[in-house]
Amino acid sequence: MGTRIRENLLAWGLGLARRFDRRAPDPAELGTAAIRRILVMSCTAIGDTLLSTPAIRSLRQRYPQARIVLLVNAPYHGLFADNPDIDDLIDYHGGYRRFVRLALALRRERFDLVAILHANEPQATPLAYLSGARWRFKLPNNSRFRFLLSNHQQVSNWRDFTHGIDQRLAVATLAGADGSDKHMILPVAAQNRDAVAGWLQQQYGITPQQPVIGFQVGASTASRRWRPERYAELAQRLLAANPSLRIVVTGSPQERALADAVAGAVNDARLVVTAGQLPLTRMPALVQRFACLVTPDTGIMHMAIAVGTPIVGLFAAAHWHGSGPTTELQRHIVIQKHRTCEPCLGKRCRYAAPPCMDNITVDEVLAACEHQLSLQPENSQ
Repeated sequence: MGTRIRENLLAWGLGLARRFDRRAPDPAELGTAAIRRILVMSCTAIGDTLLSTPAIRSLRQRYPQARIVLLVNAPYHGLFADNPDIDDLIDYHGGYRRFVRLALALRRERFDLVAILHANEPQATPLAYLSGARWRFKLPNNSRFRFLLSNHQQVSNWRDFTHGIDQRLAVATLAGADGSDKHMILPVAAQNRDAVAGWLQQQYGITPQQPVIGFQVGASTASRRWRPERYAELAQRLLAANPSLRIVVTGSPQERALADAVAGAVNDARLVVTAGQLPLTRMPALVQRFACLVTPDTGIMHMAIAVGTPIVGLFAAAHWHGSGPTTELQRHIVIQKHRTCEPCLGKRCRYAAPPCMDNITVDEVLAACEHQLSLQPENSQ
């Protein structure tokens, strides 16, 4: 059955169910102990879920005794399992895969409230309604299923929010919370730090005393990537000026070819490629090891910010005000260039090497890296 047919049938069936729905919850219970079981939906990319952690903390602070469950993209379960504000996780497998099974599992949890922080439609809002929760909040709320939401009357869209964290905190506010702290949360266990330190030394000869810069070459869309040859030139100039420096090119297994292209062009043992070599649960510890991370707008950038690693952020197609750092701005350097094309096609960018990212020069990224290295303690140089 086609996706459009499924969506139309779902809309028709839920419209009928909503017409006969007699649930009339009392607004006075929001923010009180009457809310005992909360489902948080943030089941897209890693960065998107990290951006949700301030709102989850806000909900925890308002509802300290509630059971809070996160619906998370299945491959990222382990990355968020140690979040102190989450009691449990439920895996999401995307689209209509296991839709009915998931809806039944959510209903068994008997949630009082669902906060949809970042999730794909047309599945997210129907799942929230089918969970049986009497309160269901989502922003933006401009999808065809908004009639299922508790906040369906005043319609908003993405342009109404400056940053993704602001949007998620606004959802938490609708749900009765009032937090404003924008720091993302990603705990790094000491055992993972020790394991990564030992792995770097054994595999690549990188000692704990040596300064390390991370390069993230890949991104979710081509429109956000800086050319591999520019990373290579940057690496050569950094290594020439800093003999003790080590560079780690990281990323997912799918980004290995991009990382290898950089390594092949540099041809220096002081630059190593770890893309695809570590389990995801140890990536935060690796990123925390860096003096700084040179990165486009992608999930590992948010990971670095969350674990306290300074970034040199490369932006053009997207604007850093919408997805870049929001806290401790003095620790991060963002290089923002203008879009070459208006409107920007984003994921449908027709350029293999986006010209807007070409506006970022090696000279300015080198200067930013040197500045970040200068801030490191002397014993790490």
